[in-house]
Amino acid sequence: MTGVSAEIIESSDALAALEPGWWSLWRRSSTALPFQSPAWLIPWWRHFAPGALFTLAAWKTGRLVGLAPFYVEDGPLGRRLLPIGISLSDHLDVLADRDCAEEAMDALVAAAMSRDDAWDLWELEELLPDALAMSLTFPAGYVDDIAQQSPCPVLMIPDGVASYPAILSQKKRRNINLARNRCARRGTVSIERAQGDEALDALEHLFRLHAARWALRGEAGVLAPHQVRSFQRDAVPGLEAAGLLRIHTLAIGDRVVAVYYALSQNSRFSVYLTGFDPDFDFESPGVVLLAHVIGEAVAEGCREIDFLRGQEPYKYEWGAVDRWNLKRSIWRAGNA
Repeated sequence: MTGVSAEIIESSDALAALEPGWWSLWRRSSTALPFQSPAWLIPWWRHFAPGALFTLAAWKTGRLVGLAPFYVEDGPLGRRLLPIGISLSDHLDVLADRDCAEEAMDALVAAAMSRDDAWDLWELEELLPDALAMSLTFPAGYVDDIAQQSPCPVLMIPDGVASYPAILSQKKRRNINLARNRCARRGTVSIERAQGDEALDALEHLFRLHAARWALRGEAGVLAPHQVRSFQRDAVPGLEAAGLLRIHTLAIGDRVVAVYYALSQNSRFSVYLTGFDPDFDFESPGVVLLAHVIGEAVAEGCREIDFLRGQEPYKYEWGAVDRWNLKRSIWRAGNA
């Protein structure tokens, strides 16, 4: 007997009620990232809720020790268990208390299998190679398929490096200095980290600049949908209160021309979204701001700069190399 039991959370109120225990578990889980925090996932569910809630929660002596936030999508691909946060979250995973991780994860799996009549395919998406979900053990009679899913370029900061410019190429350092000089010629440059109530103001600047950038391509961009903006407005205060948010602005004169939205935890810094004013394309304020943001992250002790999903060329100019997210799919044998 392990003393760990699990239940399936199927109502939004019950999910929200988990928040205090969820935060405590998140802090005790060895691989937890901001994308798995209640500050991120509870607002996501509140604004999207695209299916029937099917969140697995494991308990030990009244304490939450495991959590797998999922829902059931009933669509053309059948009834799929999909992770809360899908699409907008670059890294997903389950949570388990480091003191009883194996027992907690076994209980989560047992709960899901006890209701396998409710789903046909369990999709564990956007998993880092060391994600806890890669350690889940499934019983006989189920097919377990693992495949590469998304490339996430990552810049690793070597031990002993206190100032990141030392690891950049000479060409990149020259381009940063050129951009700084061009920005300075347009006016007084000021860079600020938005904190407290200012974080939401910076977010609105990000919406504006991101839309302007994508409009030049004749596209709307990921932040265009009303639901996405509402979700971000809901999530940002909680991320800021938890100390996970890093949102910086660069202004030339009194005009904000670049914004970087990032998430920081322990030694990992994740560059999530950016926006810059296309009227200042020649000056490259985004380059100047990102150089500042990465410099602050390294000074805070971050050893990994994660540029998240996508193989945009600019990421490799900073020295990033691909690390692939994985996808793990589970289904009953004979049910393909």
